[in-house]
Amino acid sequence: MKIISGIYRGIKIDTAKDVSYRPTKSRVRKSIFDVISPFGFSSVLDLFSGTGILGFESISRGASSITFVEKDAKSIRLLHRNSEKFEGVPIKIIKNKVELFLEKTNDSFDLIFADPPYDKIDYNWLFNRCIKKLSKNGKLVVEMKKNNFTYNDCIEKVYGDTKVLIFSKS
Repeated sequence: MKIISGIYRGIKIDTAKDVSYRPTKSRVRKSIFDVISPFGFSSVLDLFSGTGILGFESISRGASSITFVEKDAKSIRLLHRNSEKFEGVPIKIIKNKVELFLEKTNDSFDLIFADPPYDKIDYNWLFNRCIKKLSKNGKLVVEMKKNNFTYNDCIEKVYGDTKVLIFSKS
């Protein structure tokens, strides 16, 4: 996978075949960043990070800090390896369950990405917890399998079997 835009455009993000993540396809990433543009988000949280492609794309577009939260040890190693390609940007990589991180953190974020394993999380709980961690005028982007779940006041985009909900906090 490669970064599609910004100052790090074209940088290759390493992946692995033997991990359980499902990377966000480039056309879905492009659409997400088109919807949330212009990019003016300083602090970014990438939950269920996998390769970290959404967070790294945010760095390329101007985010000043990124926090990755991932529980899989192989994905954590990939995040560390990929983070070395982005010098000078404060990157935190936290090995933890997302649910525990969201319960304990007091930080707030301008932009939160969540790409949980499809249909293995309570989406209502995830939305409500993430919205509490959003800064004023922040955005929450949740990727999921196309299903019947919806959340009030979200922009909804569908790409094949993938649905993306984008919530803006006012």
